[in-house]
Formats: sequence, structure tokens, C-alpha cells
Amino acid sequence: MSVRVRLAPSPTGNLHIGTARTAVFNWLYARRTGGTFVLRIEDTDTERSRPEFEANILEGLQWLGMNWDEGPFYQSKRNEFYKQAIQTLLDKGLAYRCYTTPEELEHLREGQKARNEAPRYDNRHRNLTPEQEAAFIAEGRQPVIRFKIDDKRTIAWNDRVRGTVTWKGFDLGGDMVVARAAGIDDVGQPLYNLAVVVDDIDMQITHVIRGEDHIANTAKQILLYEALGATVPEFAHTPLILNREGRKLSKRDGATSVSEFRNMGYLSEAIANYMTLLGWAPPEGMDEVFSLEQAAAQFEIDRVNKAGAKFDWDKLNWLNAQYLHKMPPAELLDRLIPYWQGAGYSFDPVADRPWLEALAGLLATAIVRLDQAPEAAKLFFSETVDYTDEAKAQLAQAGGAEILAALAEGLTDQPLDHDAAMALINQVVKSTGTKKGQVMRTLRATLMGAMQGPEMVPTWQILNQRGFDRARIAAGQAIAQG
Repeated sequence: MSVRVRLAPSPTGNLHIGTARTAVFNWLYARRTGGTFVLRIEDTDTERSRPEFEANILEGLQWLGMNWDEGPFYQSKRNEFYKQAIQTLLDKGLAYRCYTTPEELEHLREGQKARNEAPRYDNRHRNLTPEQEAAFIAEGRQPVIRFKIDDKRTIAWNDRVRGTVTWKGFDLGGDMVVARAAGIDDVGQPLYNLAVVVDDIDMQITHVIRGEDHIANTAKQILLYEALGATVPEFAHTPLILNREGRKLSKRDGATSVSEFRNMGYLSEAIANYMTLLGWAPPEGMDEVFSLEQAAAQFEIDRVNKAGAKFDWDKLNWLNAQYLHKMPPAELLDRLIPYWQGAGYSFDPVADRPWLEALAGLLATAIVRLDQAPEAAKLFFSETVDYTDEAKAQLAQAGGAEILAALAEGLTDQPLDHDAAMALINQVVKSTGTKKGQVMRTLRATLMGAMQGPEMVPTWQILNQRGFDRARIAAGQAIAQG
């Protein structure tokens, strides 16, 4: 049997991190088994579906590397398939037209609530006589289509994550609506559970990997697969993504959509890596930093955890930093340039490429997210720099003026490489009779305007290429001299 999995997002919002994690698990399983990854857009909710949400979903999946093999297929273009299936259920006597009004349903729910009963439809129109049905039609009632659920039926399946899962028909809320209200000679818009099953049958889906919040739907859908004479696929219900308090991740916890994480400066590789770890346990000996291809070679559904996966911002930041630190400067620069341009920094991306690559290499270990790059690079794009009180105090120390004067005198018109920089520092140590640490601290204070920052000598070299070091040493001298 060839494995066929699917992702079926609804374009009623941006690509959620939970949907993206589902995409990752499906993609990994398809690649692990040599199967097919199908993308299906469930856009039957015409009131809430938006083109911009669809675009966001597709763009987000592509950004993450979730290349699909078939699709996207759109439910909105498949209504005839659903209507045929509903008609089949009606013809088999497995579904019926229900004329219960919204007011009657509300009255039913209020009574159940008053009796502390779970809300469920009481199947009152399952066995209408022709005369009763004719009377409802004469009133102008428009029926929904309901699928018959046997309250005594036990629905069970072997879940690839949770083992044996069992539901009682009585707990499914009564006969299920599979199509919205329409005229007596028509079938209304199909609802989620029916459309999903018809699509899975038509697209020959063999494994359904999705969040545990769909477990109740699975019980209903199994009944529909059987009623339509189809093979029931295997199911795997993955754990929900939780916040640190163990509650379902929400907007209150920060970013929840993939585009938000992208805008915050997280790398697609890090997000995909982290989402794989949200609920999946890598085999022993496998590093936590891995590509999707490496994960696919090891991925087994059986290693997905049952327990909720807590979202850990510190872990995500650590992972993102690992990718940044290991990224070749040329590749990192391509990702940093838009942020630097957005900050209004002046540079030529082509002519200044060698200088920019050196800067990217220096800052790789200084940032955790790409959006931190403008602030981290600020001191390199301006001739002058603001001085902190701590830096001013360092410059004003005894011997500071002499150190800076010796540094200024020792600079030449030749580019400053590492050996030349160290030679000049040692020369200043000797000529001023000052300890090397004092010289280095004074140099850091005058070049960076602060006592913390990136590595000293590479910073000096990069500033020297633009001539900014001379201007800052002069500014430091003015502070040192009071």
C-alpha cells in the first residue's frame, strides 16, 4: 500500500503554528515512507474564508519547506462530489431530512441544560411519516440533512499515537448534520465531517495525521466511511501545543501564526526543527539540531508523544541561535540585508558585499533572531557613536588620553588586518607602559561607545574599512581630555 497523507487547512485565518506542526508531521511521514503529501484547502466556510488567508497559508508552508506533491485542491469546487455522497446516504436510508427549527433546537438545549444533561439532538425527525413531512414542507420549513448515528454503537480504532480509542454512539450528540438547510428538492452546503470523508475517499488518503482536538470528529467520520462503503484510513492524533502553564497556546502567549514567527526574525529551518520536536522524540543518538531531511530519515509516528507539547520560547531561541551561528556569512548576509535596509542603513548590497559579509560573520554569534540585526549592527553604519556613562568613565581614566593618542598615531592608510591590529595594540602597550587589558578596554570604549559588544579586533577591522575608527578615536580623545 502506498502511503498517502494530507494537510487540510481552512483559510479562515493565517497559518497557525499547530497547523504547521501537523504539516511537518505529515510531510515527514510521507518522505519517510516514500508516500504522497496532498494539500487540500477546506474553504467551504464561505463567510470566514479569505483569499489573503489562503495566500498566507501557502506562503507559510513554502517558507517552511513543506513542498506538497498534489494539490492544492479546493473543497469549494467539489460540491457535486459531496451532494452525490449525501444522496447516496439518503437513498440507502442512512440519512434523512430534518425539519427541526432553530427555535425548537434552542428549546431542546435549554431543557437539557436545566437537567444537567450534555447537549444532543433527540433524533425527533428520524422517522417522520409522509404526512408529517408534508405538513412541515407546507409550513415552508427548509430541512437540513442528518446522518443516522446508532446510540448503541461502539466506535473503536487503533490510533497510531494513542493506542485503542473507543467512543460510544450515544456520546456523539445525536444524528449528525451533514448538509445545511436547503429546499426540499435540493441538498444544502455540505458540512465539515461529510466533506472531509468524501475528499479522503476520493483522494485515497491512507493515513490521517492531525491534532487530538479532532478525536470526536474521527468517531463520526469512521461511521461515514463505513456508510459510503470505503476503507477507513489509519489515524494518528498528535498532542496539542500548550503554553508553559499547560493550557492551549493562544494569542495571549505571543505569536501563534507562522508569519508572526517569521516577522520576529526566526529562521524557517529553526521553526521546522522546533515544531518537529513539539511532540516527537528523536531516536537515541540523534542531535536536536537537524534538517527536515534528516528528521524524515528517522521519523516514526509511533514516537509521537501522547502528552501535550509545551511551547518553550527559550528552547526555540536556542535553536534559532544555533542555525545563525553555523550559517555561512554569505547566506546569513542575504537574510540580514532586508533588515538593514528596513532600518534605513546606507550601503550598496553589491559594491559593499565583502565588507557586509565580514560584518555578517561577526554578528552571527551576537544575535538570536534576525530582527535583532539592525540594533546589533547599528554601530557599524555610522561614523559616530553614542557613549554610555561606563564608556566615558573608561576613557576618562588616567592614561586614557595617552592610549588614544598612541592608537591614532599608529594608524596608517593600509587596511587593518588582524596581525596589524594586534601589532599596534602591543606597540601602544609598550609605548605607554600600560597593561594590555587597559588598552583593550579603552579601545572598546572609544570604538563601540560601550563596554560590551562583539569581538574587539574583528570589530576594529570592519570599522577601519570605512574609516570610522579614526573618527571614533578622535571622539574618545575629546572625552578623555575632558
